[in-house]
Amino acid sequence: MDIFSYSFMVNALIVGVLIAICCALLGVVLVLKRYSMIGDGLSHVGFGALSVAAVLNLSAPLYIALPVVILAAYFLLRITEKGKVNADAAIALISSSALAIGVFVASINGTNIDLQQYMFGSILAVSKGDIIISAVLTFCVLVIFVLFYNKIFAVTFDENFARATGIRTSVYNITVSVLTAITIVVGMRMLGTLLISALVIFPALTSMRICKRFKSVVISSVIVSVACVIAGLFTSYYFENVPVGATIVIYNLGVFLLYTAVSLLIKVTKKK
Repeated sequence: MDIFSYSFMVNALIVGVLIAICCALLGVVLVLKRYSMIGDGLSHVGFGALSVAAVLNLSAPLYIALPVVILAAYFLLRITEKGKVNADAAIALISSSALAIGVFVASINGTNIDLQQYMFGSILAVSKGDIIISAVLTFCVLVIFVLFYNKIFAVTFDENFARATGIRTSVYNITVSVLTAITIVVGMRMLGTLLISALVIFPALTSMRICKRFKSVVISSVIVSVACVIAGLFTSYYFENVPVGATIVIYNLGVFLLYTAVSLLIKVTKKK
């Protein structure tokens, strides 16, 4: 239990669990609406914003990146809703552009910025401020899912029907996009730009291998996400040279393969 004697590990565990819950809940909606790659795109936007803030020596770069990523999320939602650009194409366009801007800005004028921390994350970068943001974010996500569960279900599976019944689908879409943007920015401090999107996608896809009802998928996603984050943090702590972000993603991959094997076994059993 000596792991809890280090404040940075306690901070990482708290933020990791809270972000895992948010990623799992939001990930189910994003995957079912086929917006799963939005996490990857927004993380690249966050990387670009953090790089620019670091080059300009701005204090609290996290708070500089937040509004930029939120605006990017809103922009992505609007252009895809109006059908002007395909969702996948819009995400690819914005993510590649933001990543290029971040790398370019970080390399000009001989500026020496530790891009590895932004790209792959670091548990040492997690602060008490991140805990406060994560706690508020998780509270908002849980409240929205509990109070508006039926409407979220309707918007997720049949947006046209939900709109016909009087549900303001655009409000729910914007809310999910904004919450996803905040989750991505806070989570990439620990997992990094290249890996945070995996925490959004993997738990939902994993749970869908076995679970067939929306509620069971949501619950399973939260359990898988939290378990993988905790396992990854403990592994990274006891094996010092193991990066935490990559370890968490590998655990997610392992659970996904396990669920897939169980799903195939269930199908074979039913045929017999």
